Amino acid sequence: MVVTVETPANSIHGDYSSNLALKLTKTLKKNPFQIAQEIVNYLPKSALIEEVEIVKPGFINFWTAKKYLINELNQVINKKDDYGKSNLFLKQKIMVEFTDPNPFKEFHLGHLYSNTVGESIARLHEALGAIVKRANYEGDVGLHVAKAIYGIIKKMQSDKLTLDGLAKKKLNDRVKFMGQGYALGVNFYENDGTIKKEIIELNKKIYALDPSIKELYELGRQWTLDYFETIYKRLGTKFDYYYFEREIGKKGLTFVLEYFKKGVFSRSNGAIIFEGEKYGLHTRVFINSIGLPTYEAKDLGLSLTKFANFQYDKSIIVVGNEIKEYFKVVLKALELINPELSHKTNPIFHGMVNLPQGKMSSRTGNIITAEGLLSQVTKQVSDLVSNNSRISLEEKDNTVENITIGATKYSLLKNGIGKDIVFDVKKTLSLDGNSGPYLHYVYARCQSIINNSDGEIKSVISDSGVIDQEEMTLLRTISRFPETVVLSTTNLSPNLIANYLFELAQEFNSFYQKCPILKAPDDKKYLRLQITKAVGQIIKNGLYLLGIKTVEKM
Repeated sequence: MVVTVETPANSIHGDYSSNLALKLTKTLKKNPFQIAQEIVNYLPKSALIEEVEIVKPGFINFWTAKKYLINELNQVINKKDDYGKSNLFLKQKIMVEFTDPNPFKEFHLGHLYSNTVGESIARLHEALGAIVKRANYEGDVGLHVAKAIYGIIKKMQSDKLTLDGLAKKKLNDRVKFMGQGYALGVNFYENDGTIKKEIIELNKKIYALDPSIKELYELGRQWTLDYFETIYKRLGTKFDYYYFEREIGKKGLTFVLEYFKKGVFSRSNGAIIFEGEKYGLHTRVFINSIGLPTYEAKDLGLSLTKFANFQYDKSIIVVGNEIKEYFKVVLKALELINPELSHKTNPIFHGMVNLPQGKMSSRTGNIITAEGLLSQVTKQVSDLVSNNSRISLEEKDNTVENITIGATKYSLLKNGIGKDIVFDVKKTLSLDGNSGPYLHYVYARCQSIINNSDGEIKSVISDSGVIDQEEMTLLRTISRFPETVVLSTTNLSPNLIANYLFELAQEFNSFYQKCPILKAPDDKKYLRLQITKAVGQIIKNGLYLLGIKTVEKM
């Protein structure tokens, strides 16, 4: 039986509402309204609850007490950046694996989305007291690398460019060149049978670090890793562990061979496979016919390696929807080998990020890189900020960058993770809708009001006096922030934080329009300043959990 306690969409139905009586109807064989009455009669007295109401057919609605709401307001002011944090997951060990880009390929929007989700998930767990480690798994070997290196060699020949010449280019230009080489290699592989065989042989040489390609391979690998670090720094992510397919593949190979002998895997046409059909899944190859580990074998090796490095209670892995069925097979194989580790593994499947003009593909070169997208957003933000006289020249670069990153991340996180996203730059930068800049604007407005208050904010507000409807609405929403953090974390849903912040910001703007703050009578001014300060603090705390920095002026 699933019983819900939720926040009603309309405040006339209370701060919280429960369907418990409705769920008990069949079991108790009574009218749900009667059951609701009996539940309310047995409820203990609580200083947190001011009023309880039963609504047909049997909903129980609760209103929180004014004293509790004022206390929460004081908690925000006193705890500041720590408001919303708790010890719910104290000392639990959580590893979050995310981003997972491939060397020799450009960092595209999918990687940006994974990074944004993963960083937020990590921060949410940290807020609840968990010990969090961030991990990044990068594909530095495999057929994709062979395609890239083949294409890079051909492009260098076509452009009459030596490896030394390529090394002299700027880092971003080198990475762009390699991305073009990858698209070229894919085209050769898919359309020329002879070249396909050459690329397959090249793949073996890469695994063996053959002297003929070792220098190009090692330089190209390092260039892309250096490039990725510049992006991680810009996005505010610092990884604790880096894992690479070259090393993980060896462990996965040994692991699969060991459990092949124990009957978990079987042989088929020279390859070692996992017969997924036995479990209602796909059969997949774990070691191919030429003896190399596949992605499946590597992911098994990765699970064991991560746990050896950090004995986690939960491993959260941020991956795309397109590999959901693949992941089911890997987890089933892991379950047969190590049930405990399998049950500790929790993949999050995110949707695709598309642009208004359609899908992207690094295979064809039809992509927009993360850096390219951020450059587009930065240009438009710069145009908006350039004429703002309230922002000094020294502040503008930092303000533009924070708005750019914040707008982009918020646009990715405000929707449910499993859904596909159409990234529209115009909507992303809107100051009127559900956007990062809108929240930045409301936060900056709060700071402006506080700064103009001449230090008139009292540290403690009592629960005496009349509280207007607009004030009460904000107080109730403010008090829900800690529970929203818990719900967002336990459901692995950063969008709950985003939606809450948008609701809070809308309510504050309505309050700002209807209720004077600095010009209000003293008995009202102090309360309204406290509310304003609390709203600003919560927006700051909430945006941090989404991986977003605030700006003081807009």
